[in-house]
Amino acid sequence: MFKKYISKLETIIAFAQSMLTPKQFIFLSAILVGISAAFAVIVLKTFAHWVFYFATYVSGILKLGFINSILPIIGILLTVFVVKRVLGGTIQKGTSQILYAVAKKASIIPKKQMYAQIVTSSLTVGLGGSAGLESPIVITGAAFGSNYAQKYKLSYKDRTLLIGCGVAAGIAAAFNAPIAGVLFAIEVLLVDVSIAAFTPIMIAAATGALVSVIALDEEILLSFKQQQSFDYHNIIFYVLLGLFTGFISVYYSRNFQKVEHFFARLKLSPYKKALFGSSILAILIFIFPTLFGEGYESIKTLSDNDPGKLLENTLFSGFRDNSWALLVFVGLTMMLKVFATGITLGSGGNGGNFAPSLFLGSYVGFFFSKFLNLTGLTKLPVSNFTLVGMAGILSGLFHAPLTAIFLIAEITGGYNLMIPLMIVASISFAISKRFEKHSMDVKNLAKKGHAFTSNKDTNILSTLETTSIIQTDYLTVSPDENLERLVDLISHSNQVIFAVVDTEKNLLGIVHFNDIREIIFNTYRVKYTLVREIMIEPSEIISPDDSMEMVMNKFEKSKKAFLPVLKEGKYYGFISKSVALEAYRTKLKSMTIE
Repeated sequence: MFKKYISKLETIIAFAQSMLTPKQFIFLSAILVGISAAFAVIVLKTFAHWVFYFATYVSGILKLGFINSILPIIGILLTVFVVKRVLGGTIQKGTSQILYAVAKKASIIPKKQMYAQIVTSSLTVGLGGSAGLESPIVITGAAFGSNYAQKYKLSYKDRTLLIGCGVAAGIAAAFNAPIAGVLFAIEVLLVDVSIAAFTPIMIAAATGALVSVIALDEEILLSFKQQQSFDYHNIIFYVLLGLFTGFISVYYSRNFQKVEHFFARLKLSPYKKALFGSSILAILIFIFPTLFGEGYESIKTLSDNDPGKLLENTLFSGFRDNSWALLVFVGLTMMLKVFATGITLGSGGNGGNFAPSLFLGSYVGFFFSKFLNLTGLTKLPVSNFTLVGMAGILSGLFHAPLTAIFLIAEITGGYNLMIPLMIVASISFAISKRFEKHSMDVKNLAKKGHAFTSNKDTNILSTLETTSIIQTDYLTVSPDENLERLVDLISHSNQVIFAVVDTEKNLLGIVHFNDIREIIFNTYRVKYTLVREIMIEPSEIISPDDSMEMVMNKFEKSKKAFLPVLKEGKYYGFISKSVALEAYRTKLKSMTIE
C-alpha cells in the first residue's frame, strides 16, 4: 500500500516536471525535499525525547540510578547489530561525507543514507549515547536531495543545490531556525554559491521549520524564552568568554580525534569494541547523568533560575543548594563531554558533534559567568552567558560563526544578544582557526587531500584528478642522439618540449624548444651537438598521486609551462600548465550554482 502511494506521488511529480520550467521545478523540489527532511527530524527528535523521559520516569519511580547507564550500552550494541546485519557492515558518519560527495562523487549520495542515519542515530542517541542527532539529520536531508535529483535526472548543479536544500531544511526543522539552516548550508557545505541559489535553499529551510513547528511539541525543540537584557558594561567579559570558548573548542577537537583514533586502533570485533566503549560510557553517565543523550534538557536547566536541579537524582544530590559544588559538577561535565561523545561514536554508535557543541557551550558559558559571580569580582547575567557560550563553541568547532550567531539568536526568540553573540563567535572562531586549520568534520578529508574550505581555488582543485590531465603521448629523445633527430621531431610535430630518457625510461633531463632556438639554425652545431649537452634538469617533478593543488604550487614555484611526470620512478608524460588551467575553468563553470 505504501509503495502504491509513493508510485502515485512520483507520477504526479514527473507530470509537474513536464509542465513547469526548470527553475519552477527546482522551487517545487525544494519544498518536497524540505518536507522530507522535516519528517526525518520529527521521527528522530520525538524518539529521543520520549526515551529520555522514559528513562527519567523509570529512574525516579524505581530509584534505579543505573537505568540511564544501561540504555546506552543497549543502544550502541543495537546500532552495531543494524550496521552489520542490515547496512552491509559500514556506515559513514559526519557531514564531511556530504562534502566528499559534492567534490568527488558528482553530488551522488547512496540511497541507504535516506534511512540508515535515522535508524542508527535514533538507537544510539535515543537510548542515551552522548552525541547529537543534527549530523544524521543533515546527512539524511542531503541524501533526500541527492536521490530526488537523481530520480528526476537533474544536472550536477541542481543535485548539489538540492543537497543544500536538504541540509538547510534539516537544521531549520531541528531548531525552528530557518536562517541558521540557510547559513549552515552556505557556510559549512556549499561554500561557493551565487545569490540566486539562496532562493530554493530559503524555501526548503522555511518549509522544514514550518513542518517542524506544526508537528513537534515545543518542549522537544531547543528554545529559550527567558533571557536578561544586554548590558554593554559586560563587553570585556564577553571578549574573555570568546577567548575561553576558543581554547575549549581546540581542546574538544583534539581530544575527540584522539579518542576516535584510540578506538580505530583497537583490535577487537565490532561487538566487543561496542561493549567495551559503551561500558566506559555507562560509568561516566552513572557519575554524571547529564551526559545522557543530546543533553538539551540540561541546557534548559542551566539557563533557568534554579540550575541546582542538575544535581537531583545524582550522586551529588546532597549538594543541590551548594553553588560551588554545582560549579565543580558543571566544570567536570564540561571537560568530560568530549570523551563521552568520542567513546559513543568511536565504539560503534552513530551521531554527531552539533548537539555536543551546544551542550559544551552552555556549560562553558555557565561555568565562566558563575565562577566570576561566586568570586565576587562582578555580577554577570548567567543565563545570557550560558546562551552566548553555545555560539562560541559552535563557531569554534565548525568554523561557522554566522551559523552560530543566528542559530542562538533564533532559538532565544529574539536578537537582544546579537552584539555579544557576534563578539564571542568571532573571537572563538579566530582562536580556533589559529590552532586548527580545518573544522572538526573536515579534518579527516584534509588528511586525505579532499578538504573543502572557504578557499574557492582549493575547493575546485580538490575536485580535479591529476591523472586526467597528464599527456602521455609526448615524443622522447635519447641523450646520445645529435640534434638532427630533435630538429626533425620539432619540424614534424607541435611539440615544444621533449623528455630525454634512456632505454629503461629513466628521465635524464628535458629539452625545451625555446632553450635551443639559436642552436637549431646553425647546421654545424646541429650535426655535432649531442642531446645530453643541451638538456637541463627539470626544476620540479610531478607524480600522478600529487593533488592538483600540489601540481599548481609546483607550476607557481618553477615558473615553467610544462612539468614532467614520473610514475614509479619512470618517465610517464608531461602536464601542461595551460591544460591544467583549462580544466580548472571548466570545473569552475560546472560547479558554480546559480
